[in-house]
Amino acid sequence: MSITGGVGCALERGASIGCGVVQIFLKNNMQWAGKPLAADEITRFRKLNLPAFAHSSYLINPASLNPEFRRKSVVALIDEINRATLLGVPFIVLHPGAQGDLHAAVESLDKAFAATKSSPVKIALETTAGQGSCLGHRFEHLAAIIQSSKHPSRLAVCVDTCHIFAAGYDIRTAHGYRATIAEMDQTFGTGQIVAFHLNDSKKPLGSRVDRHEHIGKGHLGLSAFRHVLRDERWRHLPMVLETPKGPDLAEDVVNLALLRRLAKK
Repeated sequence: MSITGGVGCALERGASIGCGVVQIFLKNNMQWAGKPLAADEITRFRKLNLPAFAHSSYLINPASLNPEFRRKSVVALIDEINRATLLGVPFIVLHPGAQGDLHAAVESLDKAFAATKSSPVKIALETTAGQGSCLGHRFEHLAAIIQSSKHPSRLAVCVDTCHIFAAGYDIRTAHGYRATIAEMDQTFGTGQIVAFHLNDSKKPLGSRVDRHEHIGKGHLGLSAFRHVLRDERWRHLPMVLETPKGPDLAEDVVNLALLRRLAKK
């Protein structure tokens, strides 16, 4: 949900269409810095009491091999962790990075964690489609970051259905879904998963292109979402849509209703 008007407005928008959980940005997602959160904005957000988690700014690239870009990424990530701490947001979803390597990503994350030792906020590494030079399209990438970090307890995983499909993991059939989850468990461990992004895919299996589509309108179809939503292991995990929407949120209403029907056995 958009944070236009303040982070609390995002929760109000979500509540207005019956969301059970909302994902927000902690500031303008295309800027390195943002104005500090006002005390009344923090109070308003907490009083609304709708479960929420955050997505990091798209500018943050912990894996960058450019020293200045990586420095700015670490500073921005520290700021976002501090914002999430003030709001009581439990974790921030973060793309592992691009045009770099896993060692750089680990080093950046560890610097951010060292600077926010008192914060309980975790970073949930997002599975990616593998577009361009993006890391995270193989489960081994996420496992390597978690296992190499000096602060593994501050790391988790967010699974995006569109991304894993575009990366080559076919979850449309029961067999393919079971095989994909088994591979997750063998690499980073399914206990690390804290959230799902439920998005259909405009592009076919293995395309390595990240293009979200409305539920049931893309190449994933409905079967993949049945597998995820009826898996008891994820019953209590937050799941959000990142599908296209207009100002009246009508598309979200349709997608939410469809997902809730699919969840019923």
